[in-house]
Amino acid sequence: MMMKKQLIVLCTLLFSIVSFAQHITCSPKDSIAFNDKIKQIKALPKSNTFGDSLTAIGKTFLEIPYVAKTLEIGKKESLVVNLQGLDCTTFVENVLAFGLISRADNLQFLDFTNALKKIRYRDGNLDGYGSRLHYFTEWISNNETKGLVKNITNDLGGKIVKKEINFMGTHRDLYPFLKDDANYNTILESEEVLKQNEFCVLSADDIAANEHLIQTGDIIALATSIKGLDVTHTGIAIRAQDGRIHMLHASTGSMQVEITKLSLVDYLKKIKSNMGIMVARPI
Repeated sequence: MMMKKQLIVLCTLLFSIVSFAQHITCSPKDSIAFNDKIKQIKALPKSNTFGDSLTAIGKTFLEIPYVAKTLEIGKKESLVVNLQGLDCTTFVENVLAFGLISRADNLQFLDFTNALKKIRYRDGNLDGYGSRLHYFTEWISNNETKGLVKNITNDLGGKIVKKEINFMGTHRDLYPFLKDDANYNTILESEEVLKQNEFCVLSADDIAANEHLIQTGDIIALATSIKGLDVTHTGIAIRAQDGRIHMLHASTGSMQVEITKLSLVDYLKKIKSNMGIMVARPI
């Protein structure tokens, strides 16, 4: 017991030092959670594909609570490591980050935070609140540029959608960091760039005919008709025992990480604002 306590103290100290150096926000409980997660990942059987590996890692998060706005901490943007409470995007980011370091067999904390930073921020550079990839269409395109995912929505039969993405700029009061004028102006600038972009969506009516092309481990983003917004939810595709694609995700319904009981097609029918999906394949 004494040895275990010493290890926890040492681990906590190490995390504090690394956090200070790398502008990382991480609690002592998360340092313990990280080491527990590494043990779980090491115990997983070898997977045939990266998608299978990601799904296996994602399942280790089952029943972790859904918590909104886990990245909105403090007054200055930092790399938040929170493995105890996840929203839909941080769930996907954490699974992908653990997948990347496990594939390279680099299972140290600094390797994980470097992977997480690369995924979460534009071009992998943490440079204030505006550098975070807030809109998931840009998250997909920027991570495709980094070589981490491939947007396969067009290959699945998706159609081009032209839509002005400006929800954050027009709903400033919903985002605590946007009280700062510099942050707000940076978001307006990024939205101005996004205004020039088109994105591809596989319509809800076309998913059933094409879901055989979706693979376990693909990242699913739910496109929305809500004005100014591109995506309302994300998760990871998993082909269940019924042969259908379901979604492994941090759910606002059950308020925890779960696998949808309904197939993706039937799950989307319950979301009135849903336009369809975008699919990004980790590579």
